[in-house]
Amino acid sequence: MTPLCEIGWKSLGLLELTALPSIDAAQWIPIVRETDALLVGGGDPLYLAHWLQQSGAADVLPSLQDTVWVGVSAGSLVAAPHLGQDLSDWQSPTGSVEALGLVDFGIFPHLDNPNMPEFGLADAERWAAALDVPGYAIDDQTAITVIDGEVAVVSEGHWKLFD
Repeated sequence: MTPLCEIGWKSLGLLELTALPSIDAAQWIPIVRETDALLVGGGDPLYLAHWLQQSGAADVLPSLQDTVWVGVSAGSLVAAPHLGQDLSDWQSPTGSVEALGLVDFGIFPHLDNPNMPEFGLADAERWAAALDVPGYAIDDQTAITVIDGEVAVVSEGHWKLFD
């Protein structure tokens, strides 16, 4: 369980994206609409984006105007317009590298994490060169907030904006 699940939420539920296509949407969509915050965890970003789209959850997200998206690792990446294959080991059956487009910038996580050597600054620069939107490379002590369209970086670590 991620440490973010243990911060004292009033209640916490689990939405298994791969199971949603087999569940009547009338059973889960009202619950998602009532949710204050969606904590979207890590893993493979293309796999996560694929199942957000295949499950129907991506179709519901634009209507959740008062819901907070709390993305962690891949959960942050999928908020971008597209991912690219470089940040994923998984191959989408459709070949798509599209994400949700909830924000108009890309995110390169885990910058300079010693346990993840493939996320160094040189890797971030190569990633950013392929973007058609601004991109943020952020370490594990950095967060990005978007409130009413205003982007802010909150950091006790280091980060870089590629514009």
